[in-house]
Amino acid sequence: METSTTEAIPLSALEHWIYCPRQCGLIHLEQAFEENIYTARGQALHHLVDTPGYEIKAGVRVERALPVWSDRYNLIGKADLVEFHPDGMVYPVEFKHGAKRQKLHDDIQLAAQAMCLEEMLGRPVSKGAIFHASSHRRREVIVTQELKQLVLATADAIRAMLSSEKLPPPANDARCNACSLKDICQPEALAQHDRQHQQRLVLFNPEQ
Repeated sequence: METSTTEAIPLSALEHWIYCPRQCGLIHLEQAFEENIYTARGQALHHLVDTPGYEIKAGVRVERALPVWSDRYNLIGKADLVEFHPDGMVYPVEFKHGAKRQKLHDDIQLAAQAMCLEEMLGRPVSKGAIFHASSHRRREVIVTQELKQLVLATADAIRAMLSSEKLPPPANDARCNACSLKDICQPEALAQHDRQHQQRLVLFNPEQ
């Protein structure tokens, strides 16, 4: 699963791309970001694990805000929390606001952390967990081969987008309602412009 490009991709970009490619482009290509209630909740939650450090709990070493990277796959980022168990198990935990739910954009970020830790430590990292703050519950994620392949395919898609310097089209669906970049993105206006463009094409090229 070697990657052929040299652009290091932030782990957060993987989550952004899976949620919405245009959101990823606005943040990582155009450096645009706006706060809303959802991002504010996320920022508040991450203050709990943003300060690097460690503690020992029942024999488990718990590292917070641990930098992770992969030279093999050209990934870089930070793990909210990583547990190092006495039996050698390494267990990353990603913090998310909201209630317990399964979201692919959460899972891919955790899988990428596991891939980085595997390379850094030279040992398998086969699972981890998403901690959901509202419900105070963990959801375990198995890092499958399919999930690893999705990490690499997503990273390549992001590199291609950054290289082209072109924003992906807007989603203009239910995802937009929770996105802090909606006003910058203007999904409804762009969708209307595309519809009008298609109508003009049909009007002036009726055979198409």
